[in-house]
Amino acid sequence: MLIILGLGVVPVAWSLLLSFRADDLVTPSRFVGLDNYSALAQDPRFAQAVGNTVLYTVLYVPLSVLLGFLLAQALNRRIRLIGVYRTLVFVPFVLSAASQGVLFSFILDPQFGAANSLLHHLGVSPQGFLTDPAQALLVLVGITLWSGTGFCVVVYLAALQDVPPSLVEAARLDGAGTLRVLRHVTLPAVTPVTAFLVLWQLITSLQVFDLVYVTTKGGPLGSTTVIVYFVWEQAFKNFTAGYGAASAYVLALGLLAVVVVVRLLRRPRKALR
Repeated sequence: MLIILGLGVVPVAWSLLLSFRADDLVTPSRFVGLDNYSALAQDPRFAQAVGNTVLYTVLYVPLSVLLGFLLAQALNRRIRLIGVYRTLVFVPFVLSAASQGVLFSFILDPQFGAANSLLHHLGVSPQGFLTDPAQALLVLVGITLWSGTGFCVVVYLAALQDVPPSLVEAARLDGAGTLRVLRHVTLPAVTPVTAFLVLWQLITSLQVFDLVYVTTKGGPLGSTTVIVYFVWEQAFKNFTAGYGAASAYVLALGLLAVVVVVRLLRRPRKALR
């Protein structure tokens, strides 16, 4: 209980109090009320961070869930070396975000990276990738898809293997083809898993930080500054801890809103009435 209170409850309560104060973590703090929150509403950098986070989430969540389901469908069969294929799909997920960032920083280096070398042999002009404001966020989404889709694949594989074979056989005896079996049997059976994955990936994408810190540091020109990186930057780079705590609580309220919306959507229609 002491560990839970010390590492969980106390920091949450302390950061809430900190969000109402001006604190540089060095000199004595002073109470400023809602000034930090009102400043956030007028801060264009915070608005840019929110926009980047929303765009990242809108791209990553549906793509990761869809790719996870398609790959799980492809791997849910008895073929030679199927265990190897499943392992290869899952391995990127267990790599740390820092390792992924270092790896892709080398691969996507504009001057010496393997990606531009390959594009040169294909007759395509060099790309900026992580150094191009128009490409950097999209490249981060691609990197996260490479690593994060494996989790969706494993969860979907477990769900697909729990679909009763009798239902599939009955549907085929009634003349249903592959697409109809997928629509009327498989998809309804994995709906609860899909809802879980959407919620999980939403929370994960809204909290992305490690990959941004290792690869772009929020650049170029703030094009990859997401909310959590903005929080870290304000608290530990600009030493405006109160301002950073306020932005962290805005993120917490956003996460809470996402959870509430997902739970409402999952409630039975009778309960909504």
